[in-house]
Amino acid sequence: MSEKGISKAVIKRLPRYYRYLGELLEAGVERISSGELSERMKVTASQIRQDLNNFGGFGQQGYGYNVRYLHDEIGKILGLNRIHNMVIIGAGNLGQALANYASFERSGFRTVGLFDVNPVLQGVTVRGIPIRMVDELPEFIKENKVEIATLTLPKSRAKEMAQLLVEYGIRAIWNFAHTDLNLVLPRDVIVENVHLSESLMRLSYNLTSYEEKHKTNK
Repeated sequence: MSEKGISKAVIKRLPRYYRYLGELLEAGVERISSGELSERMKVTASQIRQDLNNFGGFGQQGYGYNVRYLHDEIGKILGLNRIHNMVIIGAGNLGQALANYASFERSGFRTVGLFDVNPVLQGVTVRGIPIRMVDELPEFIKENKVEIATLTLPKSRAKEMAQLLVEYGIRAIWNFAHTDLNLVLPRDVIVENVHLSESLMRLSYNLTSYEEKHKTNK
């Protein structure tokens, strides 16, 4: 459970609600029932109502949900109603790809700095952001009020860098290195570990299960 007594499973579903509601807004939909939202999201209507009741419900019986209001309220719960300054450590292919992804800024995540140790990359700009050397990090983080650090480093360097970032005042790390950082950082540091290979493995499992099922049914 989270500190507020809300399960991690509910929190994990909130960004999905936000995304689907955003798509409904773009399509001009003004209100939607939990049943209709259930059909789109492949989550039961009961689950949707239970999830949203953790935060006050937001719906009216016989009316459903006001799409714009619910989208805005979930955005506030997720902290998307303000700007989060973010730096990316590791300006390789993945780091540059993330820096080029402008959609992050539309959700309030503003990449203000891109860092690397390779002097060949110094001064190269990615979407207008110059690549700096990591020795500039302490002062840059302080001057730009950076909240989030994104790590796209090799596993061998990620733990040391994460510990340095905590010393520099960072309290939230988006980690793409192939290692879990929670084990080496203080408990009050918020870490989101992203393992791309695990996502592919889940895809492989589901594909294999599908093929086995249909092979059996033939």
